[in-house]
Amino acid sequence: MSLRVNTNIAGLAAHRHVQRVNSESVKNLTKLSSGQRINTAADGPANLVVSEIMRSQISGLQQALENSENGVSMVQTAEGALSEVNRLLTNMRQLAVHASNVGVNDDRMVSADQAEFTNIVKSINRIATNTQFGDKQLLDGSRGANGVANGDGLQFVEASPSTQTSPTKGYDVEITQAATRAMMEAGTALDQDIIDNGESLTVTENGRTIQFKAREGDTVESTINGLKRQIREANLRVEVLDESFEDGLLRLKHLDFGSNNTFSISSSTPGVLSTRANQTDQAAPGQDVSGTINGEEAIGDGQVLRGRQGNQTTDGLAVRYTGEEASDEAGTVTVLQNSLIFQTGSNAGQTVAVSLRDMKANSLGKGVSNNSDFRSLEDVDLTNFQGAQDAIKIIDKAINDTTSTRGELGALQKNSLESNISSLRIAVENMTASESVIRDADMAKEMAAFTRNQILTQSSMSILAQANQNARNVISLLAN
Repeated sequence: MSLRVNTNIAGLAAHRHVQRVNSESVKNLTKLSSGQRINTAADGPANLVVSEIMRSQISGLQQALENSENGVSMVQTAEGALSEVNRLLTNMRQLAVHASNVGVNDDRMVSADQAEFTNIVKSINRIATNTQFGDKQLLDGSRGANGVANGDGLQFVEASPSTQTSPTKGYDVEITQAATRAMMEAGTALDQDIIDNGESLTVTENGRTIQFKAREGDTVESTINGLKRQIREANLRVEVLDESFEDGLLRLKHLDFGSNNTFSISSSTPGVLSTRANQTDQAAPGQDVSGTINGEEAIGDGQVLRGRQGNQTTDGLAVRYTGEEASDEAGTVTVLQNSLIFQTGSNAGQTVAVSLRDMKANSLGKGVSNNSDFRSLEDVDLTNFQGAQDAIKIIDKAINDTTSTRGELGALQKNSLESNISSLRIAVENMTASESVIRDADMAKEMAAFTRNQILTQSSMSILAQANQNARNVISLLAN
């Protein structure tokens, strides 16, 4: 056995263990006091990276949850205002139906209807102007995808939240095929003999059918007028062209453009309408408009040309072309995208958008063909029978405009925002639980380790004292 005084090897070993156990005890105390297993990067570099990423995701999810809840509040504000607009439009329609009852109405009654109608128009404009969420106007047209078309026969219809803002010069519109209407032209002219023999004509359109029978002694003109009147009273979307009066050849044309609108006819005399007697012939179908917008393929529906879903710039953009000829340079359409965008997720690109149309009276009921040339709800005049009749069409279109917007808002709230809120709450819960597994300390485990290290500290301190005592034994040798 060798005894050394200069270097206390046993003491150094005991001291080393004291330092190690003391360091571990400090770590145990830090974890127990903070409740976290990872307090510094040294506690677990890889786990720290993962947990910090998860923390940022949790923070983003919580904010997205709040965003979605605020979005629901905004949608409910807009939808509540539109509900009142719907009620006012229903009142308008009632006035138009009353004004159409010219067999009973006098001038004062009609004037009262028009005065009330004008007042309702002002109310709709007030709602559209004053509805806001915070300082943000919702129904004045500033929160949608707005546009304007330039060109003969070219009209802007709508744009969706997916439509991109156009350059200053606008998107070029090329028309390769103008829309046409289904038409039938007779091969045999009506004459007095055919009329006197009681010619029977049948016209069917969209499930509605009229059967017209000529009366003996009627003229060709009165017979054609009678057919026109019966078609109109049955609300068939078919017209008898005025050219029929010139030569007695019946020419019927559908009122609406496109391949989806057609009608069928038959006549008891071959050639008057149908090729064979009492045989049903289908009118020559109309064609949908076709062409491109900004060089991208578009889909035609009647006179409306709409950007195909998935197009890079014109997805959801729709224009109406009323011209009769194809044109390589039909015009341009300029679009400004200002739809409402909601950040509903924690990452970039996780958004939903909705476009709120202009709900002022001059933007409702547009695009309806009518004999009074009413361009919108604001132009309606109920003081004459034709105006009241056309007003019903305009108001029906305005009601459709309003309810379709309400439907879009309802779908956004139910299927996008409220559903997103439910999924976000689950995601926050699960993500927080996952982050807790990585980051939080197991208190029971840490307490057991701390108790163990306390015991080891006491033991190692005792051993260190014994190691220091060994060196003193050398003194006994010197004393001898």
